[in-house]
Amino acid sequence: MHHWGPVFAAMSRMQRELRKDPSRGLLNAVLLTASPWTYYVVQYWESKEKLYAYAHTPDAFHRVAWAALNRKERKGKGRRHVGLWHETYVVPEGAYESIYADMPAFGLAAATGTLPLEGRGRSAKERFAHRSGKEVSAWAPCGCRALVAAAAG
Repeated sequence: MHHWGPVFAAMSRMQRELRKDPSRGLLNAVLLTASPWTYYVVQYWESKEKLYAYAHTPDAFHRVAWAALNRKERKGKGRRHVGLWHETYVVPEGAYESIYADMPAFGLAAATGTLPLEGRGRSAKERFAHRSGKEVSAWAPCGCRALVAAAAG
């Protein structure tokens, strides 16, 4: 714990900082686990520009934490037991599909909101054909309550 505890605490502090100031651009964040030793955060941002701005803002905690980590690395006291993984995807509006059935808003839907399905089609091809504006179509099997996530601008 003494190895990953500070990293986990730093990520938690960054999430709190971002939630307190919505103008920074974070729409939502979800903490997930793949195993007892693997935790990760999926974040949804208004734009890549706001993500980059937060990462490079001198007074933001991300910059402070990253600088401290780099100092430890240079002294040979880095993350021997803690790995870092970072991926960024910029997905064009309308180029993805999110399906939510019988569950609360989660992931993209929690970040951008939901709309009822209203018969957009049973296949992905049909649903993609009905896209307009900022809507993302979704479908659920008969008897399920389906939700549609609105795409982030």
